[in-house]
Formats: sequence, C-alpha cells, structure tokens
Amino acid sequence: MIYGIGTDICDLRRIAATLERRGERFAEKVLGPQEMVVFRARRARVEARGVSYLGTRFSAKEAFSKAIGLGLHTPMAWRDCEILNLPSGQPHICLHGALAVWFDARRLRAQVSLTDETDYATSFVVVESLS
Repeated sequence: MIYGIGTDICDLRRIAATLERRGERFAEKVLGPQEMVVFRARRARVEARGVSYLGTRFSAKEAFSKAIGLGLHTPMAWRDCEILNLPSGQPHICLHGALAVWFDARRLRAQVSLTDETDYATSFVVVESLS
C-alpha cells in the first residue's frame, strides 16, 4: 500500500551559485559521507557533474521528506538520508540513525527516480507500507 509520494524539482543554477558563495559547506550540510566521496570525485573531473550530482541528491531528499510526511523535521535529517547507486546504476535510498529507526519501525520501503538536464534536476519518491 502507498504510504506517501513526493516529488521535487531543483534549479541547478541555484545549486551552482550556492556552491560558489559558500563552497563545500553547503554540500557537507546536505550530503552524507558516501555521497560526499562521489560528489568530490565528479566535481574534480567536471564542475557541472558535481553540481548535477548535488542537485539530484538535494531534490531526492526533498521528495523523500515529502513522501514520508515529515518535511525537514526530526527525525528527517539531510545527512541521514543518502541517495546512492547500485552497481547497475539504479538509485536507492540508504537511511541512517534515528531516521532509519523511525522508517523501519513503520515497516516502510522507498523507491526513488532521478533525472537531470542542463538547468534542472527532478526526483520522484514513492514510499510503500509493508504492513
């Protein structure tokens, strides 16, 4: 049964401007440890790839927070929700800390879809109840 659905669109130009203004501090606030490794590697190769990666993750976390109905309130925390990729490239949501405990206690499962173009990143999250 569907527990919640969330979607978000992110203007990558705003992400780039924030990175320029605040440096990596913004990325460190939004991205978890595994995401930071990927972000830094992509950004080191091509700046736009790093911006796109950060934008898709920002968008997916916003969509996830909407789908679980919490917004950005406890236990939802940016760094406790990582959007990682399986070896196949498929994105998946990996939760940590209090957010993982909250999510597991409700017997929920999440699916995420990401896409980006030159100026925008978009995400869609469906959270299902396994009960």
